[in-house]
Amino acid sequence: MSVLGLVVNPTAGGGRDAGRRTLSLLRADGHDVQDLSAATAAQAAHHARAAVRDGIDALVVVGGDGTVHLGAEAVVGTDVPLGVVATGTGNDVARSLGLPRGDVRAAVAAVSRGLRTGPVAVDAVRVGPPDAAPRAWYVGVLSCGLDAAVNARANGLRWPRGSARYVRALVPELRTFRPYGYRVTHDGSVWEGGGTLVAVASTPWFGGGLHVAPGADPADGLLDVVLAGPLRRADVVRVFPGVYRGRHVRDARVTVLRARRVLVEPLPDHGPPPPAAFADGEPVGPLPLVAEVVPGALSLLGARSGPT
Repeated sequence: MSVLGLVVNPTAGGGRDAGRRTLSLLRADGHDVQDLSAATAAQAAHHARAAVRDGIDALVVVGGDGTVHLGAEAVVGTDVPLGVVATGTGNDVARSLGLPRGDVRAAVAAVSRGLRTGPVAVDAVRVGPPDAAPRAWYVGVLSCGLDAAVNARANGLRWPRGSARYVRALVPELRTFRPYGYRVTHDGSVWEGGGTLVAVASTPWFGGGLHVAPGADPADGLLDVVLAGPLRRADVVRVFPGVYRGRHVRDARVTVLRARRVLVEPLPDHGPPPPAAFADGEPVGPLPLVAEVVPGALSLLGARSGPT
């Protein structure tokens, strides 16, 4: 019998019902489950970290990318694996790691299977101001450009679901958009200029199914840095539809770099300051920020044969 901690986001995809079903199915599989959910994400995160310190066998989260982000921050760097029951709007991390989405029974079965066969090690990324320690963690994509501004607006919308919410948020952001100024230092090399989108990705998808970094592999120990621009508003409208299938990376104005450590700074000479950044859809803070991949830092339950 495994002792599991369970954190449920009550607002994600009928969260309370999904949480009750997850709890019932895990207990039916013979696990001792401690419900660590709370009224706020901060309280749930505190409960999760305390349970990890106390020696639970695994932490299981029920919700979307934000809940996965919470769970990852609690277990990264420990020997406690993370199980994911993806019931959110975007579920980009689950999509990237080959986990069930929107199917509680399949997700719980994958968690139980992972407990029997062992977890899969995937990369996690430390992020924060260059002079700050300790830093936060993320699993998917750090957004530092128009993508971050759209993310902030999309977080305030209740409909529609998935990438359609991202599109709805993009339209008003474009009305006042001007390319931002950046200096991006990647493993010692430097890129400077005006930019529209800057994404530092360990996984391929963000924004509810937008294929922003099609070559990103969450188990290769590298970050894919996608730099787009500078693009004018009309250019963004033309290039954006290609993001659904990853075709934007074919545009000559889009550069993809690979690195283990990336520093993103504002560069006033090349444009206005970029917006505050987001990671896994959650706010991180203003630039400058440094992101550094830590290979295999997250133990994941449920992948059939490793990340996809």
